[in-house]
Amino acid sequence: MAFAKCAVIGAGVMGSGIAAQIANAGVPVVLLDIVPPKATSRNVIAETAIDRMLKTEPAAFMSPRNARLVTPGNVEDDLPKLNDCDWIVEAVLEKIEVKRATYEQLAKVRKPGAILSSNTSTIPLKDLTSGLPDSFARDFLITHFFNPPRYMRLLEIVTGPTTGATAVTAIDDFCDVKLGKHVIHAKDTPGFIANRIGSMWIQAAIQAAFDLGLSVEEADAIMGHPFGMPRTGVFGLLDLVGLDLMPQVAASMQRTLPQGDLYLSTMKDRQLLAKMIAEGYTGRKGKGGFYRLQRNADGSRVKEGIDLTTGDYRISAAPTLASANERDPTKILAAQDRGGQYARRVLACTLQYAASLVPEIADTVDDVDQAMKLGYNWTAGPFELIDRIGASAVAAMIEAQKLPVPPLLAKPLPFYRVDGGFTRQRTPAGEWVKIARRPGVLLLGDIKRASQPVAKNASASLWDIGDGVLCVEFHSRMNALDVDSIGMIKTAMDTIKKSAGTYVALVIHNDAEHFSAGANVGLALFAANIAFWPMIEDWEATGQKVLREMKYASFPTVSAPSGMALGGGCEILLHSGAVQAHAESYVGLVEVGVGLVPGWGGCTEMVARAYTNRHGPQGPIAPLAGIFETIGLAKVSRSAAEARDLMYLRSTDGITMNRDRVLADAKARALALASNYTPPKPLTLHLPGPTGAAAIGLSLNDLHKQGKASDHDLVVAGRLAEVLSGGNTDITEETSEDQLLALERRAFGALIRTDKTLARIEHTLETGRPLRN
Repeated sequence: MAFAKCAVIGAGVMGSGIAAQIANAGVPVVLLDIVPPKATSRNVIAETAIDRMLKTEPAAFMSPRNARLVTPGNVEDDLPKLNDCDWIVEAVLEKIEVKRATYEQLAKVRKPGAILSSNTSTIPLKDLTSGLPDSFARDFLITHFFNPPRYMRLLEIVTGPTTGATAVTAIDDFCDVKLGKHVIHAKDTPGFIANRIGSMWIQAAIQAAFDLGLSVEEADAIMGHPFGMPRTGVFGLLDLVGLDLMPQVAASMQRTLPQGDLYLSTMKDRQLLAKMIAEGYTGRKGKGGFYRLQRNADGSRVKEGIDLTTGDYRISAAPTLASANERDPTKILAAQDRGGQYARRVLACTLQYAASLVPEIADTVDDVDQAMKLGYNWTAGPFELIDRIGASAVAAMIEAQKLPVPPLLAKPLPFYRVDGGFTRQRTPAGEWVKIARRPGVLLLGDIKRASQPVAKNASASLWDIGDGVLCVEFHSRMNALDVDSIGMIKTAMDTIKKSAGTYVALVIHNDAEHFSAGANVGLALFAANIAFWPMIEDWEATGQKVLREMKYASFPTVSAPSGMALGGGCEILLHSGAVQAHAESYVGLVEVGVGLVPGWGGCTEMVARAYTNRHGPQGPIAPLAGIFETIGLAKVSRSAAEARDLMYLRSTDGITMNRDRVLADAKARALALASNYTPPKPLTLHLPGPTGAAAIGLSLNDLHKQGKASDHDLVVAGRLAEVLSGGNTDITEETSEDQLLALERRAFGALIRTDKTLARIEHTLETGRPLRN
């Protein structure tokens, strides 16, 4: 069932975010809310929500154009606009009487078979559907999105005994493929999966910090990164999401959880928390929270943390507790100080709770682990954590807290194992079952478990992903590119050429958070500091040569990025025969930020795209202005859609919404191209030369006069303008790609020999921020 039109009722943060993500999928959506008293526009709430989403960061829309697909309205005048909608999402107040009244209105206008779902996070499905006609309940389910809906991949679907299979399949498929969600089917229990366990974790962490006298800094240092939980820790996380949500969640849990539930016995009312909320200290959206930033007399800002005992703020200080400065979770759990006690108590409560709730809240332990990883940004779910710590050790921790050991932990067995190249999970019945992937999902991690690499070095590996397709995987830190990374692309091409038809295409992809943060400029800095210029020149020439060979190969290369593809990573995309990008790909040529210019053909490819773009500016100089600004300002796209606008991607390059489907889509694209592949032909261009360089540099000269651009900014921009305009040429002469590549090498070599560029590289490597010198 394809969805041609959808609607969302409720234009709050969640409702409007869901509407934006539906629009990101290219589907028109109606967004309705109430008419507030004395409103000058009856659609003001929905209109304001759309305007807000166009301005806020992180952006809800993958492209501002997508906002045009959202039609604002109100529930008094515009319900008839819903009569041709295929899916209607209810995202109104978390009050059952408000929701039931909304359903009565929707029942009058929805077309037969239209699916209705609630985004409730706290109200059970059986309560929402109680008393509703069977015809309504058959098309009704819960679709629980996480905030912000664009970026949080988890979607919990809850169905009831009367929910029709057609509705479930339609929503499941649409949310997976079109909205990019990892869909998990949760049971109709309080808090579903992620919020049930996440709420327990938060309560356990808060109460233990109060009871054991830990500072918020100590608690967050321990119950954060070391155990694969958000780096913010619990108190920092609450500041981020808002302290005022805690009483709402607690009230819902108290209302719906059965007597004797561990959450209820763990929860305590703390006067300090109530006082903070009452006085507006609700976190980052309020005056501050457990942490706040205060401005000093000199204008500088200082971070303060609240004292959980006195309620007073004091300057936030790094923890001195030994366990709070430890990064090894095993050592933290073994520590005998208050931090060790804290870790053991919080984990015992959280892991006991999770193990006691399967299969009550979910069918499998993998569903629970995926929910916590995707809904709460844990790097390991509770059952993965148990496997890492050891089931026996976890059971001992639970017993030490005088809690019952759940049946799942009665035997010291792992919950996961790799068998025959497949990951299997242990069921509540004690059976080992393969973790199945949905049709259309291909994960490199699965391939790696089931096979050996075709080739491997310190920075990259080459894998056979089936059907005659090879895959280059980068695996250095942040996938920064070095000689080995580029060398593996060369190895892959040589392997395909020598395979006599066994291999027909290449994909470049990895399962890491980021495709590549760019060339390893740390190596360039090291070589420059010892004046090893031949190494730098050879590295740059090799990068150009390999990527150009890839571009003109007789077989296709499809790059499949996700996350950041910066600098050299972007240049790999620019030279690929096609790109199949995850929707959340952040692409950019950022070399100017460290005082360099793109040197692996990035400038050359962008010039070629600018002058062959029929829909862009025309003429001898106009096409240069846009790419000079894009590269000169080191612009990074905020989505794959925006990467198209910046010409980092072509209009013919594909975008996949669900990250788990990127590799399969890239492989399919590679095979389709390979069936009748013709490589591109080298271009010759007519470029304006010094006249063009002077023209596109005028705006920077004005900024320099205003003090907004430094002397070195002018030097870098001048080199960039020279490359883009073709160097010492004019519009009557032909400029080849070889000539542009030579200009790149010359500009790169000149800039990396300057002290100010080296200072920029060093500063960026040390701080992660650019230096304006």
